[in-house]
Amino acid sequence: MRFGFPSALRHRRFFWLWLGLLLSITGSQMQLWALFWHVRQLSANPLAIGIIGAARFTPIMLFSLLGGVVADRYSRRTILFITQSFSMLIALGLWALTAGGRIQLWQIYLLTAFQAVAMAFDTPARQSLVPNLVPAQDLPSAFSLQSIAFNTGAILGPALSGLVIGYWGQEYTYLLNAISFIAVLLALLGIGRIPQRVQGLGSLRLAWLDMRAGIHFILHQPIILSSMILDFFATFFSSANTLLPYVARDVLHVNEVAYGWLAAAQSIGAVAAGLAFSQLQETRKQGRLLVLAVLVFGLATIFFGLARTFTTVFLSLVAVGAADSVSTILRNTIRQLLTPDELRGRMTSINQMFFMGGPQLGEVEAGVVAQMFGVPFAILSGGVGCLLATLVIVRIWPQLLRYNGDEPLLATAA
Repeated sequence: MRFGFPSALRHRRFFWLWLGLLLSITGSQMQLWALFWHVRQLSANPLAIGIIGAARFTPIMLFSLLGGVVADRYSRRTILFITQSFSMLIALGLWALTAGGRIQLWQIYLLTAFQAVAMAFDTPARQSLVPNLVPAQDLPSAFSLQSIAFNTGAILGPALSGLVIGYWGQEYTYLLNAISFIAVLLALLGIGRIPQRVQGLGSLRLAWLDMRAGIHFILHQPIILSSMILDFFATFFSSANTLLPYVARDVLHVNEVAYGWLAAAQSIGAVAAGLAFSQLQETRKQGRLLVLAVLVFGLATIFFGLARTFTTVFLSLVAVGAADSVSTILRNTIRQLLTPDELRGRMTSINQMFFMGGPQLGEVEAGVVAQMFGVPFAILSGGVGCLLATLVIVRIWPQLLRYNGDEPLLATAA
């Protein structure tokens, strides 16, 4: 394949936002995987990491729909500035508690929940902002680049977390993450005002009606709905990568530096797949490719559960990341193209309940199964569950397999 300059990066405002998010995501991923390691240091019980998933899921369920309404009613750029600033403060709180030697599990859970509240408003605004920055024909390139930014940060962040914990100390992962938010805040200041269609700036007392309109739209669009349900069950069953601290310490018996590279492995595969996808001018048979990617995702998770050496675990996670990246790009492209701009924030907020709720509830499920039957069984059974769920969803919504990618914009359901 001949690689060229991705078309989405030719749009100046998208380029600066993408660059700022790349640096910020690196810090956030360093903090996330350092947090998992920190929990393992404080507790040998796998369920302790499962509670992290519950702490993240509950605010998403409570605030996601409201986050979508806010993203459709108000400036998405302003929302991002507020949520990113709030996340910086949370990172500083983790740093202060850890540096002072006062950190406890309940404090980690509480700050994680506050972070999830910010993400409930951040994600709808961030994803629905992209179609306001690039034309429709460059959306696949833009979402591929977003995947590359996330997964590049998820390579550098975990690798840095192991090095920083090993050589400087746990608290510096949180401090460096706080500093990384400056990049995206500067980018948001630099790109200026962004044109955006809104349904009106009325009182949020009308928010429930807006939420109902968003739900009604999703329920009447089978391609969007089936892709969301597929996303939920695939990530629910195959979210056992959060058990990596226990795999690293109790199965492979490696240190925090090797753990950092294992945590980065999934994103190495994702970046490679995202880079390849960013070069495609057109993608046809998108539904079939999406289903195939999720099946590969489940199979790679099974191999991860069976692996017993550093190399085999690493390679399995690379395959998991590549398949997940292709699936993510296709899902985002399908949903954004089939949703009118004035509904994109609400569509994304509903989707957030699926793509964030799945893995976060999956962390709880993985922790419970690992506690009862062991870490390898929790991973292996999750991969099997992913495969079975995919086959059931395709049986219920066969039109997902037939989706090509050039279908017209769906009408807004009244």
